[in-house]
Amino acid sequence: MKTKFFIPLACLLFFTQCATSSKSDFDNFPEGYTPKEIGKLVSKRFVSTKHMFHNKNGKDGIHYAEVCTWYGALKYATVTKDNELFKQLQNKFEPLFTTEADYRPRMNHVDLNMFGCLPLEFYQITNDKRYLDMGMPYADTQWQVPDSATTKEKEWAEKGFSWQTRLWIDDMFMITIIQSQAYKSTGKREYIDRAAREMVMYLDELQRPNGLFFHAPDVPFFWGRGNGWMAVGMTELLRYLPKDNKDRPRILEGYLLMMKSLKEYQLPGGMWNQLIDDPECWPETSGTAMFTYAMITGVKSGWLDKKEYSPVVHKAWMALVPYINEEGDVTEVCVGTNKKNDKQYYYDRRRIAGDYHGQAPVLWCCFALME
Repeated sequence: MKTKFFIPLACLLFFTQCATSSKSDFDNFPEGYTPKEIGKLVSKRFVSTKHMFHNKNGKDGIHYAEVCTWYGALKYATVTKDNELFKQLQNKFEPLFTTEADYRPRMNHVDLNMFGCLPLEFYQITNDKRYLDMGMPYADTQWQVPDSATTKEKEWAEKGFSWQTRLWIDDMFMITIIQSQAYKSTGKREYIDRAAREMVMYLDELQRPNGLFFHAPDVPFFWGRGNGWMAVGMTELLRYLPKDNKDRPRILEGYLLMMKSLKEYQLPGGMWNQLIDDPECWPETSGTAMFTYAMITGVKSGWLDKKEYSPVVHKAWMALVPYINEEGDVTEVCVGTNKKNDKQYYYDRRRIAGDYHGQAPVLWCCFALME
């Protein structure tokens, strides 16, 4: 059962109005629903929580979902000019230079290399070269083929793609976020250009005629959060990809096709389901938040029609917030999910509260609404 805030009558009336409103602005939310309030609540929760690791012994370092949450809280602190929160996030990171250096992920997997986006974000804010030196190797080694690479990995590299390519939809955030950050930090086009080329290949391989994405070529299901990774991956890439990049039109085409489909599959209450196209499946928060972020950014960047998509965003945000409890934990989050060619597998995934997979995209929505 969903854990909800107490919603005053005025807020309920506002929610009813949002269902039919054509409002296009993102700064008219009732008390308890503003991105500043929600961002503060979820960021504060993050500061007080422990690290999440890829495995129990921690040998592969901090989990990508924690990195995504940290990144979101950092962006929120920046856009709100919350110096106290920024300092708390910086202090939480500082031990990774010293006593917690072993928690820095290894550079041998798409889910691990994305860690570099976080120190690179700190670098762009502080201009402290320690962060640059920590983050850039994660971007570089995503294309530097190690001696231990498999035959398949070497084949990907020979085609000009990352040796870490898997053709799983979540890869298209993990690769684009670190390569985009490397481009923003250095100004070198090679980073974002190669990420764009990789994205086009994933679009060609995984996007279906309805605009959605299979989890993998051999898993023909439109899993919510997996599609969310594609949505935010394209969004993040388009935000920074130079206008003269030859792959930009193809990526924008894929993005627009996906957003059109998502608009059609949005539930009457504002959420999206664990399996997007299955009306019998359950509403899931992490995917919903990712789609919402992608649409917020699309409207603000001019890629999406404001009149058409602003009501979709309003409805999604108003539906999403009640899934956040008083402690700042996002509820109804699908647990980490491997690919599996079994529809029931996606139905049966556990739903938990406070998982970083859900905390992160809520924070992304907050800073995007306020930017």
